[in-house]
Amino acid sequence: MKRREFFKSATAMTAGVAAATALAAPAIAQGNITWRMVTTWPKNFPGLGVGAQNLADRITAASGGRLTVQVFAAGEMVPPLQSLDAVIDGSAEMSHGAAYYWQNKSQGLSFYTGVPYGMTSRELTAWVRFLGGQEIWDEIYDQFGVQGFLSGDTGTQAGGWFKKELTGVADIQGLRFRTPGLGGQTWAKLGAAVTNMAAGEIFAALQSGTLDAAEFVGPYNDLALGFYQIAKNYYFPSFVEPGLATELVVSKAKFQALPEDLQAIVKAVTQAAYDDVASDMYANDPRALQALVSEHGVQVRQFPEEILEAGAKAASEIIADIRSNGDALTKKVAESYVSAFNLLRTRTEGTDMPFLAARQKYFSFS
Repeated sequence: MKRREFFKSATAMTAGVAAATALAAPAIAQGNITWRMVTTWPKNFPGLGVGAQNLADRITAASGGRLTVQVFAAGEMVPPLQSLDAVIDGSAEMSHGAAYYWQNKSQGLSFYTGVPYGMTSRELTAWVRFLGGQEIWDEIYDQFGVQGFLSGDTGTQAGGWFKKELTGVADIQGLRFRTPGLGGQTWAKLGAAVTNMAAGEIFAALQSGTLDAAEFVGPYNDLALGFYQIAKNYYFPSFVEPGLATELVVSKAKFQALPEDLQAIVKAVTQAAYDDVASDMYANDPRALQALVSEHGVQVRQFPEEILEAGAKAASEIIADIRSNGDALTKKVAESYVSAFNLLRTRTEGTDMPFLAARQKYFSFS
């Protein structure tokens, strides 16, 4: 999808209808309920925005219309990075975004999106679903009257777009870089001037020179956002976002007031959406990367070993500081994450990695 066509689709809406819908109270008629989902993603955004819409449509369909979910893209109802606040203050019943966007509320939330040199997508969902991660997540969000569920996963992300090639850590000093969460803290520790901004704002910042580099997700999303028009150096893989998850957040009081079958539908559809988005990204990232290279002259690069090693050291120090000096809940989530990580990496590194190494070395289809 071309960037101009994508943003034309993303911004094409009738102001009067959007305003009236945004201000409307949740409708309850003949036993049916309408909930509003605000998102951090542009309208029709590949993978993530489409995933949010699919999730809403499937809840509506699975409930037979008893729970209808209306989706509002970034900026249609609230600014993208205020979507969680809209649920907290009651302006919306659901938000769809990424937990690390809210690390100012609790640093522990960053562990539910992506941790530098941390869990892959399969490891992350194993921790959340089966090794106690969800229960601590619930404790964090209880403070704000909301509840979070994993709603999608991008897999290991791209490392970012850079106007200039990186030769070592010295090139990072003062680099104006868009990257959020614990990964942003890692890059800052390496010397970058880090900022966060929503997807729809990044292109203009790169174009104007406000940013020297930016990472968002990977080829599927980045092709639509048009970053290749400004920066040609595309680095792989990200060492700070190895299995980035998105979240669906719901008003806890309103969720618990739903009949039990509707609660079960929301949970089941959201869990299915996690795997659906992950598969969508996995299928379309390689095709988008081929287009970026063959049609747009993008140079695919790997980070120098000096940066990878320095990044690992910085990430280790950041996590150690959180475990020692974070608030009680943040330390609790960090300890749970580290314990699960040390267990799950034995499966990944002892089984998956040797197989992949053997496949790469010995096998191909003719």
